[in-house]
Amino acid sequence: MRPRLLRTAIAGALTAGLTLALGGCAGNGAADVTTLDFFQFKGEALEDFNEIIAAFEAENPDIKVVQNQVGDAETLIRTLLVKDRTPDVMTLNANGNFGKLAEAGVFYDFSDEPILDTISPGVQDILADLGNHGDEVNSLGYVNNANGIIYNQDIFEQEGLEVPETWDELIALCDTLQERGITAFATSLAENWTPMPSWNGIGAYYAQDDFFAEMRADGASIGPDSAVSFEKDFPEAMERQAELFQYSQDGYRGASYDDSTSLFAQGGAAMMLQGIWALSPVKAVNPDIRAGIFPYPVPQDPADRMLVSGVDVAVTMARDTPHKEEALRFIEFMFRPDVIEEFAASQTMMPSVEGAQLSDDPALQSIAPYFESGRITGFIDHQVPTAIPLTGVVQQYLYDGDVQGALSTLDNEWRKVAVRTITKNEED
Repeated sequence: MRPRLLRTAIAGALTAGLTLALGGCAGNGAADVTTLDFFQFKGEALEDFNEIIAAFEAENPDIKVVQNQVGDAETLIRTLLVKDRTPDVMTLNANGNFGKLAEAGVFYDFSDEPILDTISPGVQDILADLGNHGDEVNSLGYVNNANGIIYNQDIFEQEGLEVPETWDELIALCDTLQERGITAFATSLAENWTPMPSWNGIGAYYAQDDFFAEMRADGASIGPDSAVSFEKDFPEAMERQAELFQYSQDGYRGASYDDSTSLFAQGGAAMMLQGIWALSPVKAVNPDIRAGIFPYPVPQDPADRMLVSGVDVAVTMARDTPHKEEALRFIEFMFRPDVIEEFAASQTMMPSVEGAQLSDDPALQSIAPYFESGRITGFIDHQVPTAIPLTGVVQQYLYDGDVQGALSTLDNEWRKVAVRTITKNEED
């Protein structure tokens, strides 16, 4: 257990011991302890939450928290909901599927809870874009990730390079690196998900101004002549993504994610088209690497740059839990600044609580200004229905370069989903 939480747990345990001793004299005991079912999706956070639970239970001897960490969390949570066995408290990955569950009204409404006022509004906006039940607030952002271009700060300093602020500067940087015999990007295409961070990072700028709201409104009418569509709005985004991949290492099409992170860790490339999550395997190879992150510099005006960020851990609770007061106490403890700071530092994530301190990790420090100024936006692939084979289409495009084929496929798949879902919902 980390020092601060350990001190908290020890102090709480002493108090708890006295309380239970006195309670025992009055005839109270285990029957007075409420057990909370804590559903937790993130395997790498298992021990962090064990420490949080231990510290919480030490301060709250009348509550026992049982952590249930599962691999296929999305499938299991749907099964539990169908069986009306919704866990008291949950952490889930804030993606499109999570938004659909929130819209269904199965989660608690935090609108009137004071804890909501402690969380960055930008973080809550990302969750709201995914979905809530009507005007409710059905989840709380806990920690955020960051999706941008990861760069080796030592290579940049040694070569006298500056972080680019415009697209032209980024391409000029890549050309300079190439001229000096340095690979610009460590990338991979063996797994179909690996191009998605760059697709999100670039495409986010082309999906502003309610692009996806209009896509859903137009439904089966989407196409090159509709008000918005992939064919109409995304050609430049796709072309720019392909342009960056041309500066990859030899053999990148057959390289795996592990290959690319290892290459970057060993100084074999100056940058990576990945998110902050990639730093964990990078540091496993090279613990001393100094890495920063900058957003994709798509806009002509550097002041318009945004950092694409997802809520890596969203916290919620069952709408009708019989343990509402105890569940809220546990959630309030989780969001206490000292608690969330340690969790975020361990996970190399951004804490959602306003005023919470960051770790001194250079990657986190490099993106802090975007969170502080609210210049963040969500992952656009979370807005694309899962029935659309988005990852496969993007991967194939980076193999064959057929931008028209890729975008017309996405529009066609969107129309098919719209006919099956949107039209059916209107008939119902």
